[in-house]
Amino acid sequence: MKQGIGAWRTAWRAMLIGALLQGAALAAQAQARIEALSGSIQGGAEVVRIDLSAPLVAVPAGFVVQSPARIALDFPGVANGLGKSLVALDQGNLRAANVVQAGDRTRVVLNLRQSTGYRAELAGRSLLITLEPVAVASQTPPSALAPVVTASLREGAVPLHGIDFRRGVENTGRVIVDLASKQVGVDIRQQGSNLVVEMLRTSLPEGLSRRLDVTDFGTPVQTITTVQSGDRVRMVIEPKGAWEHSAYQSDNQLVVEVRQQKSNPDKLTQGPGFQGEKLSLNFQNIDVRSLLQVIADFTNFNIVTSDSVQGSLTLRLKDVPWDQALDIILQAKNLGMNRVGNVLQIAPKEEIAAKEKANLEAQAAISDLEPVRTQTFQLSYAKAPDIAAQLTHSSAGAGGGGMGMGGGRDANRMLSPKGSVIAEPRTNQLFVSDIPSRLKQVAEMIAKLDIPVRQVLIEARIVEATDTFGKSLGVKLGGGDLRGVRGGDAGYRIGGNNRVALGSTYDAITRTTREGPYPYLTETQINNHDLLSSQILNLPALALKNVAPANFAISLFSSAANRFLNLEISALEADGKGKVVSSPRVVTADQTKALIEQGTEFAYQQATSSGATAVAFRKAVLKLEVTPQITPEGNIILDLDVNKDSPGGLVAGAMSINTKRVRTQVLVENGGTVVIGGIFELTERESENKVPLLGDIPVVGNLFKQRTREADKQEMLVFITPKTISDYGAAR
Repeated sequence: MKQGIGAWRTAWRAMLIGALLQGAALAAQAQARIEALSGSIQGGAEVVRIDLSAPLVAVPAGFVVQSPARIALDFPGVANGLGKSLVALDQGNLRAANVVQAGDRTRVVLNLRQSTGYRAELAGRSLLITLEPVAVASQTPPSALAPVVTASLREGAVPLHGIDFRRGVENTGRVIVDLASKQVGVDIRQQGSNLVVEMLRTSLPEGLSRRLDVTDFGTPVQTITTVQSGDRVRMVIEPKGAWEHSAYQSDNQLVVEVRQQKSNPDKLTQGPGFQGEKLSLNFQNIDVRSLLQVIADFTNFNIVTSDSVQGSLTLRLKDVPWDQALDIILQAKNLGMNRVGNVLQIAPKEEIAAKEKANLEAQAAISDLEPVRTQTFQLSYAKAPDIAAQLTHSSAGAGGGGMGMGGGRDANRMLSPKGSVIAEPRTNQLFVSDIPSRLKQVAEMIAKLDIPVRQVLIEARIVEATDTFGKSLGVKLGGGDLRGVRGGDAGYRIGGNNRVALGSTYDAITRTTREGPYPYLTETQINNHDLLSSQILNLPALALKNVAPANFAISLFSSAANRFLNLEISALEADGKGKVVSSPRVVTADQTKALIEQGTEFAYQQATSSGATAVAFRKAVLKLEVTPQITPEGNIILDLDVNKDSPGGLVAGAMSINTKRVRTQVLVENGGTVVIGGIFELTERESENKVPLLGDIPVVGNLFKQRTREADKQEMLVFITPKTISDYGAAR
């Protein structure tokens, strides 16, 4: 009986377990799941194939992340049926894929080596993701390209549509760039404390070449500078403080988001550079080799552990990137790591150092036995003796053609003890003899040194403006008396150029006066008589700027008293403006001093040591001396010396020189204009001469004054405009 009851219980349990398993299978069938994920090359393009248990209704939504390069797709209502979260692909641009399920939704993240776009389409129960080809940049440095090649690259560049800045949630700064198309290649990297974004094969419209100050938005971003750099647009984002960034691209819109870096209390350490998938570890006295095996299973990396790795470890890590967790374990046990592809070699640091030392000694022994080869390098831009001096670390260049350079280990920088170099200035060639490994390094160095030096056009404008104003007012007052001619009863009048006695007429034929009440007076008698016997006041207006004042005279007379009163008023008002613009300009290479001047040399005599006199010369010139330096951001640093001379007066028989000079160093953006200096002079003069007491009388006192007022203004400004020349035609 007991055996029957036991068998019945066993059968009942089996039926119950079967029903539960069947229900779980039905529930799993009710929800679609990802069953396989693989990558392949089809028609020259990389294709990722995702197989599902049931066909999708529509293509899942996705987005592109620029840094790190990723493509993310969301599958709503789909489960992860792979049994793992990481799929290693390692094919072309594909590195790996992460499949993460959260609730009833699964996200597939494709980790790429370089950012690119994609195209997704449904094929039955599969989703095919085709990656767009990656734009491979030329290995030749941009500065090494010929001007014709640079011009052709610009012709194929597409214009940038717009740049905008917005403030996001939690005070994040969002830089939004409207690209011409989604095929535009974008390179994002951190350079020092700035974030540099480069849009390849893109041109920048004139209205977008500017520097945006976004400090008032209250985000980590301070300024955004966008300039054209060859065939690409270069954007420099300058944040402040501790920050981190992320970027993604949706169709033609690129979004770069900069946020303040926050400390996560759940992380054990806040070390930068850890980007692995997060995990949690909680072990008591676990063997280190077993712990490394756990990390290997989580990351799908191949780990080779040395036999000398021993010991146990107790740790509790929560939500920590796996690469940070591995770094903590290695530091705790004084272990080192070498990575070769997807294989990690772990051993004590002393053992790794010993192996590296043995390898280096073996390489040194092999290099001593390697045969010497000779390679010829034809230089295009650099001079062969200068490159030879760089290779041999010689302080002086080669002395001439056919001079060999070599020597001991301490004298050489790039060459081995067996190496030597011959510089031929006539053909501008280098003949380098060395082992093959060193010849490869020499070729790489020459490729970086033998490039055309960028040129800069510097234009200066020296503007001199003058504004002069002056006015002068004066009077003359005099009198005459005719009483001495006829006992005080004679008078006269003035007619034309002849003076005639009053009451008489003038006969032009006999040139005498007659029919008057007085006896006849000849013209000679009248002219010889001093009618203006006295000068009462003599305060005339002064000449200004070599211009004589105008005069207005009036005579008042009394026929009864035979007396005259003469009043002469003189006045002048002068106003003048002038402007002189001097515009020297010169083209020079980067970090090369240039000088341009124009003027006159004045000769003068000076004594020599023998006591004789010799003729010397002194310059009065307009001079521009400048040394430009192009910064990596495209701005230009200028060491300037601007001089504007003009001849002055004679001093001790020699010509004096009036000089105006400014010497400074400035940082100017490419194509920008800056005022580097200026001189302003204002001279005001005002004088008044008057007769005491009479000149102080209101209104009438002006007849007893001489007043002069002058104002001279002189101003000089120096403008500088540097411009990088990307092709030779721009200098013309």
